[in-house]
Amino acid sequence: MGSFVTTFLGGLGFIAVGCFRAFRASIAPPSPSISDKKRPFYSLELTLIAAVSFLFLLNSFVLIFKALEISDHLGFALQLQNSAVSSLFLLYSVVGIADFFTDCLPLSPSIRNLVALFAFLEEFLLFYCQKKDPAGVENRYFSLLLVPITICICCIVLEISYPRSRFPGLGIGIGLILQGTWFLQMGFSFFTSWITHGCFLHERSRGDYSIKCKGHAEYHRSRAIATLQFNLHLAALVILTVGAYSILSRKMGTRDYDSYKRISRNEELQDMGNVNYGQFTLDSDEEEAVDEIIVEKQQPTSASAPKTNGFE
Repeated sequence: MGSFVTTFLGGLGFIAVGCFRAFRASIAPPSPSISDKKRPFYSLELTLIAAVSFLFLLNSFVLIFKALEISDHLGFALQLQNSAVSSLFLLYSVVGIADFFTDCLPLSPSIRNLVALFAFLEEFLLFYCQKKDPAGVENRYFSLLLVPITICICCIVLEISYPRSRFPGLGIGIGLILQGTWFLQMGFSFFTSWITHGCFLHERSRGDYSIKCKGHAEYHRSRAIATLQFNLHLAALVILTVGAYSILSRKMGTRDYDSYKRISRNEELQDMGNVNYGQFTLDSDEEEAVDEIIVEKQQPTSASAPKTNGFE
């Protein structure tokens, strides 16, 4: 990141990739009998990942050279970290594309998911440790960005453990969409006039910037606004995801309760008519057991029978 255009395009890319991933998980659950080459929109999803990764990588290289020109060592180090994360995502997409169109890299989906897991882990560390200015408002935005990244990490681990379930893929798509919408929000909140009142953008270079405010009240208000914005993003995403998933599952997916047979009213009455009501009794099993014990005690045994002159 470093400019509105890069942040905006990157956010749109994340949203597009997340939508394709969630759409694939909704209409076609993973199956070991179906290869990745037969899954819908898989090649388009990999192409979008490669394009977004290449965009961030190219932007990092441009900002590295600009940081060297003005001797901004901090901006140079930050862009090296960004380029490392982008390279891992680009590696994931390139390996997937090579396996999709050729057989030169026949890697299993679990191996590719491990590459994506390492990429998300490095992205988590990038935004967790990226605190150029401890008092900067951008730190609150970066901290909130860790939420969708954590969702993606957990869902990838679940997808590796349960490859037949559709829900990890759906969770990854939701996490990517939330990342994309939050990137868009950061672009508008950092680089446009939509920045919080009383705050301003302080740039040392395009990759080394900070959001400063006039006083303590402005800092507190801007951080509260960032939290409110994230809550709105999350609420809107949950509502849209539940609605879209319900529609897609009904029209294109399979429902788990389709295998159940509906019992009609006539069949239910017929089954009730075949019941032998004479077998029912109000006596409990305990009462029957007590009655049996009493009967056994009342019956004379051979040992207790009286004997007279040797005859019973």
